[in-house]
Amino acid sequence: MKLPRLTLLAVLLQLGSAAHAVENTIGLDLPGFDASVRVQDDLFRAANGGWLKSTEIPADKASFGSFAVLRDLSDQQVRAIVEELALKPQTTGSVEHKLAAFYTAFMDTAAIDQAGLAPLQPQLADIDALKSPRELAQWLGRMQGHLSTPVELSVGPDFKNPSLNLAAASQGGLGLPGRDYYLKKEPRMLKARAAYLQYLQTLAELAGVAQPARAAARVLALETAIAKAHWDPVANRDPVKAYNPMSPAELARKAPGFDWAAFLAAARLGHIDRLVVAQPSMAIALGRLHAKLPLADWKLYAKLHLLDAHAATLPQAFRQARFAFRGKALSGASSEQARWQQGMTQVNAALGDALGKLYVERHFPAGHKARMQELVGNLMAAFGDSLEALSWMSPQTKLQARDKLNKFTVKIGYPDQWRDFSALEVRAGDALGNRLRSADFEWQVLAAKAGRPVDRKEWGINPQLVNAFYDPTTNEILFPAAILQPPFFDATADDAANYGAIGAVIGHEISHGFDDQGSQFDGDGKLRNWWTPADRKAFEAVAAKLVAQYSGYEAIQGKHVNGELTLGENIADLSGLQVAYKAYQRSLGGKPSPVIGGFSGEQRFFLGWSQAWRTKMREEATLMQVTMDPHSPAEFRANGAAVNHDGFHQAFGTKAGDKMFKGSAERIRIW
Repeated sequence: MKLPRLTLLAVLLQLGSAAHAVENTIGLDLPGFDASVRVQDDLFRAANGGWLKSTEIPADKASFGSFAVLRDLSDQQVRAIVEELALKPQTTGSVEHKLAAFYTAFMDTAAIDQAGLAPLQPQLADIDALKSPRELAQWLGRMQGHLSTPVELSVGPDFKNPSLNLAAASQGGLGLPGRDYYLKKEPRMLKARAAYLQYLQTLAELAGVAQPARAAARVLALETAIAKAHWDPVANRDPVKAYNPMSPAELARKAPGFDWAAFLAAARLGHIDRLVVAQPSMAIALGRLHAKLPLADWKLYAKLHLLDAHAATLPQAFRQARFAFRGKALSGASSEQARWQQGMTQVNAALGDALGKLYVERHFPAGHKARMQELVGNLMAAFGDSLEALSWMSPQTKLQARDKLNKFTVKIGYPDQWRDFSALEVRAGDALGNRLRSADFEWQVLAAKAGRPVDRKEWGINPQLVNAFYDPTTNEILFPAAILQPPFFDATADDAANYGAIGAVIGHEISHGFDDQGSQFDGDGKLRNWWTPADRKAFEAVAAKLVAQYSGYEAIQGKHVNGELTLGENIADLSGLQVAYKAYQRSLGGKPSPVIGGFSGEQRFFLGWSQAWRTKMREEATLMQVTMDPHSPAEFRANGAAVNHDGFHQAFGTKAGDKMFKGSAERIRIW
């Protein structure tokens, strides 16, 4: 089961221009405004229209904005570290040696091209040698952590006993982004399917598979059968429906046709006596498919998925084919990402914590952590004030909510304890082998946690990655070092813009603990209903209004935002903005906000919020987002939360007839 870690994912940050002193003070990119658009009609375009008009999405990107700028900065910073390590001899077996060797091997495309398919031949031979459904199940078990399989295993806190780790099985195994890409007959989906079919055929041709067109069609048909059994993204958001613990023997009885015992044993989970099955009907359908479909089709599926998973470390023809589909057809990019930046992604995945330690030493000032702790404290206090002021929640439920808020764990910057990579073997000049061994190493570490106590000190993200998240099973919010730097948070900028950007992000993550998913877990991370029936009913009634609001937004022609899928993130945006605004007001100590650059503090707050969501996205990427992603497109995040905020309407004096005007009685207020 995919645990419901609620990430910000697209934490898009404001782009302050240090070239203009007033902008540096005000914390806003003034040239990025569009004077022809009134804030009262469109906050997002008023604050970002100039930038939107003058900015082109780079050819190698599906989208571009504040997040992409920070991500590129982080990649450049860690690249400098790794390339410095590679320029001089390192002690064999040290993390410095492993970082340099891993990156250098990945960058040596000439050697990769010369090696051809030879490095992957043992894995391809394993697939050719499969002679029974049992052996297929064992192969799928061994592939956990290596590639997406029809059943994906994970290990994490038990929803009902969050102090103990529990294995879980979830649906997976699709080469397209999700079930709609297989089942919908919309032109955009049909186009994506055609591109995928061509990609599968190209992989088959390059690997010397007989009758490549027929092989591709058989694999697509198999995946379509899997997709028909998949739960849709909205159903997967319900943690109660997803919590189905059972013994392996019980799973085998309920979902016959697939050798679950062989699968789990090959995945190093043969010792477990209990696991969660997130989508039981999918498990039953998989058993039927394994019993029904020819083994030859499954072997073709396995071979083409293996080639796709490792295309980055295969010869140029494979790399080009993968980009033509995953880069161009699915995301709209017209050129491949620079090899060095792909290398940073690979190194972060394999040795991210080791690289993070070096990154923090160089790029994370000690004062940033203290300042962030202060900001989080202010936001937590503001959220507590909001709890007490709720008119729709009973004292009984408020007491439970307050208990949960008080039990939040806050992780900032980097972990207190760094991971040990001594057991990971990295060989010079072995790009593919390094990836295989790294994936196996990561899976062994994860599988070994099943049945053991949860280590609350562990981090779920590397310090050099630009993101933030809330995890309901540990009731923690986490902000890695890479997000705590200019232009995201600028100590030289005005407080108003900082509260509108970093403050709203902090508030967003706190609010995830009380959105439609997070609110089903208590302060100890246990899946438990701590609400009175009347309070839950009142909450759901307000949430339904938010679903309707966002479902009315058309992201691309003929394709609207899914208000049910994005509900959790929209609640977090709405509540996070409310809480950040209250925290900013508290910071003024009862004094009026200063006017800077002709804007009041309240106006700068909302303009900073809007510029935090500055982004442009290609149509192909937007289609993928509204189909599968629980986050709404950026402009709807910026405007959708602000339109419900009393402070926004007061700051800009909106009135009837303005496009962003919403009467006080109609505004949606949750926390």
